[in-house]
Amino acid sequence: MLTLALTHSSLAYERNPEHVPQPGSDNERLEFIGDAVLGLLVAEALYRKFSSLREGELTRLRASLVSSRNLAQVAMRMELGPMLRMGRGEEHSGGQKKPALLANALEAVIAAMYLDGGLAPARDFVMRHVVEPMEAELERALDDTGPFSGAVGDYKSALQERLQAIGAGQPKYVLTDQTGPDHRKRFRIAVRVADGEAAWKTLAEAEGTTKKVAQQEAARLALAGLTGLATVKQTKGRGRTVGEEAAR
Repeated sequence: MLTLALTHSSLAYERNPEHVPQPGSDNERLEFIGDAVLGLLVAEALYRKFSSLREGELTRLRASLVSSRNLAQVAMRMELGPMLRMGRGEEHSGGQKKPALLANALEAVIAAMYLDGGLAPARDFVMRHVVEPMEAELERALDDTGPFSGAVGDYKSALQERLQAIGAGQPKYVLTDQTGPDHRKRFRIAVRVADGEAAWKTLAEAEGTTKKVAQQEAARLALAGLTGLATVKQTKGRGRTVGEEAAR
């Protein structure tokens, strides 16, 4: 079932191009179930955690957590892309890094867990990988004085708004290193802000399987330092805040 959850429709089409693949030969049917299971478990988690929120606010939070953008970020953090089984054409076109394919595969994996073991293992997975990593961001969004826009998970936008609010100017993202073979590259990104007319101060650095993932992670670490939401320690292969200045 896990193999099926990680199988994209392009593989079946490539193996038998003259015939329409049979239902159940790829992860699309599992994706259908996973979407429903994910929505239920996220709704339950938000209902229990935010007892003072009304239906409309809970709906916006749920929409952010189950959005394709956020699910793709979760799949990228888990490095789900290299595990996908797809046709050579799709793979050569960068299918392992396409957000829509990653989000769909993650939903299919959740469905496989549910169908195999019931709600308990699916709930544990969703909490650990989808809900809990976003709790600080959800609380930050709800604590903002302005209306909640539903942009949970977009750390680059959140960091830009925070820097503008304190008069620190626009952030700049710089590629500082890249390692690994072409099919398994890792990118290291530093996020910086102007510190005087000619100097730049590094707020945080992070690594990811794509530049976008590394940028989002660097923005998340910088935002955590600026807002005091979390104490971020250096971890190999994840990222770090740089200096005490980032927390002030």
